[in-house]
Amino acid sequence: MSVVLVTGATGRVGRHVVARLREAGVEVGALTRDPGISGFTGDLRDPKSLVDALDGVEAVFLVWPFGTAEGAGAVLEVVAQRARRVVYLSSAAVRNHEREIERLVGRSGLEWPILRPHAFAANTLRWADQVRAGVVRESYGNAAMSPVDERDIAAVAVRALLDDGHHGATHVLTGPESLTQAGQAGTGRGTTRTPSAKRTT
Repeated sequence: MSVVLVTGATGRVGRHVVARLREAGVEVGALTRDPGISGFTGDLRDPKSLVDALDGVEAVFLVWPFGTAEGAGAVLEVVAQRARRVVYLSSAAVRNHEREIERLVGRSGLEWPILRPHAFAANTLRWADQVRAGVVRESYGNAAMSPVDERDIAAVAVRALLDDGHHGATHVLTGPESLTQAGQAGTGRGTTRTPSAKRTT
């Protein structure tokens, strides 16, 4: 595989995808909206801005940072004209816009797997100041989830980008155990690694 384009290349997952691809000796195109950062400057809201970044690209890691699916179809059309595969980072919640983008991905003509991670482990950092102060105030303290480390999401993404056999798959990614929010805040175990990946299709 010649080049992989990573959107959201400076984000919580994207930066780990970039690092792992480079460690594997893969040429990476890192797409950001900040012209001051090394890589390609482009904006998913302007599909034409992606054309140069897609030159020679075979696979794209797609992070959609918006709360609606508006414009996603146009982006996928541009990607499909140049690339062979797209790996879409959805979520286990499968919000309405994510479900619509999954549908568009499936109809794009590209090879595709979809990743549906549960809550990011780094989300617990929102409690950092409260933890240091000694008291964490949060609704639904007994609500349980299986946080997954962003590095592990990236590891699965890299395999899906580089390896055959994932077309049409939806991979649900979880952490190693279910933890309540109170448990995460109290023990810091929300960053525990060793994920579980389940293929649902």
